[in-house]
Amino acid sequence: MMVIRSIRKDDLEELYRLAALTGVGFTSLVADEEILKRKIELSEYSFKKETIPAPGNESYLFVLEDTETGAIVGTSGLLATVGLDEPFYSYHIGTITHSSRELGIHNIHPTLILNNDFTGVSEVCTLFLEENYRHSRNGQLLSKCRFMFLAQFPERFTEKIFAEMRGVCDEQGVSPLWESLGRQFFSIDFERADELTAQGNKQFIAELMPNNPVYVNLLPQEARDVLGKVHRNTEPARRLLEQEGFRFENYVDIFDGGPTLEARIEDIRAVRDSRLVLATVGEPKNTGEGIYYLVSNAKLEDFRCILIQRASPPGSGLVLTQEEADALKVQHKEPIRIVELHSHTRH
Repeated sequence: MMVIRSIRKDDLEELYRLAALTGVGFTSLVADEEILKRKIELSEYSFKKETIPAPGNESYLFVLEDTETGAIVGTSGLLATVGLDEPFYSYHIGTITHSSRELGIHNIHPTLILNNDFTGVSEVCTLFLEENYRHSRNGQLLSKCRFMFLAQFPERFTEKIFAEMRGVCDEQGVSPLWESLGRQFFSIDFERADELTAQGNKQFIAELMPNNPVYVNLLPQEARDVLGKVHRNTEPARRLLEQEGFRFENYVDIFDGGPTLEARIEDIRAVRDSRLVLATVGEPKNTGEGIYYLVSNAKLEDFRCILIQRASPPGSGLVLTQEEADALKVQHKEPIRIVELHSHTRH
């Protein structure tokens, strides 16, 4: 069975194995043992914090475990806030108008403006699934389990939440936007800049990046073409977020031009439509057919989430098999959270 759970110290080796598979441009999961160890420690600390006066530097990292093999095959995460400990930069695609009444010319120019607009905002991040597990709705479980956690613990996050999507680069890690813009100011490879960012060294951005608007029309066509576009491996992740209500509001990554998607937490479909019911452990009818549901427990430190299938919609209670109850670590009559995997329009 595929189960989402919070990460643990003894997952380090498996997490490193996954990080080694991610490739260039995936800054939230790098194959560096020290960085990964700190990531796990912060996540464990965050899940153990019983009360949160306000969202701070908490980080919640979830893993997808194949219980048959014990392997960790995917990760996804939530950050309570960004930009409080170190600056968080993005470009906003804005416009500047130039006009001459005398010549009868009125031109609107798109521009890239460096900003810290997402400072103090929550982020969904670190979505990665091993290639040979990209089937059977595993990617949807991995991405959408986070919304079950948001629904259960909204006080741990800000009203708005965003996701930075990986931008376009080729097999060699060459980014068209970086080559035509970033390299002019940093004089280093895209991969090196990415590496520094992943290590938390972002001061160089403020020191070297121009504060003036960059005119998009002055960039080569191949750089303009990738603004707001995702890496081909990231297209499914973008679709999943857009299904849930995330939207592109003209913010892009300063290195590769990947889009930033955002939503109000209360407007995310799985948050809005999910509900608490009581678990009954027994023998549900027709488990292998019908509608897919995300089901999570209501626990903080030992958060779990699975995917189930039921022929008829559950009422105020949900009958779980013993295996499902064990996977969720819930007993008879304990509260669980449930939502349809897709919106009603998908049926």
